[in-house]
Amino acid sequence: MEKSSFFDRMISHLRATSKYYTGYPKDLGLSRVIPLTSEREFVQLLHEGRPIVVAFTIRCAYTAHLDKVLEEAAVQFYPQIKFMRAECPKYPGFCITRQWKDYPFIEIFYSPEKAVNRGRVVDPNITKYSVKVLPYNYDVSAYGFREFFKRHGIRLSTPNN
Repeated sequence: MEKSSFFDRMISHLRATSKYYTGYPKDLGLSRVIPLTSEREFVQLLHEGRPIVVAFTIRCAYTAHLDKVLEEAAVQFYPQIKFMRAECPKYPGFCITRQWKDYPFIEIFYSPEKAVNRGRVVDPNITKYSVKVLPYNYDVSAYGFREFFKRHGIRLSTPNN
């Protein structure tokens, strides 16, 4: 039997011990994607004044991939932009108001401003806000989010940086 060369032994060892690397799982630390627990929490996040990327999801194969992409993007854009995941079966009212039929989908909420009171005020304790909402239809990746933010003038850095 012929003695194998060093290169052949190295390659066979590499093949035996390595698995195909797809880029996941990456060590991203703690999750930066905020799960939606209530609409009140969502409104409080809006009042912070930072854009919020909300992924409206249901259980499907694509959602697992979307979760990984959101995690990666959330780490990259933290703390300037918040990422949130809304599971539509748990919060149907929040998702139905968006009036989309295809799930999962992503929308970006930003720039909350106090709305002008029109007509009669029912309850003086209620404050209405006007929020800009952009449907996200770019590449679902950290790069796609960056390009989308550039195109729509959403700043990615604070004035101090």
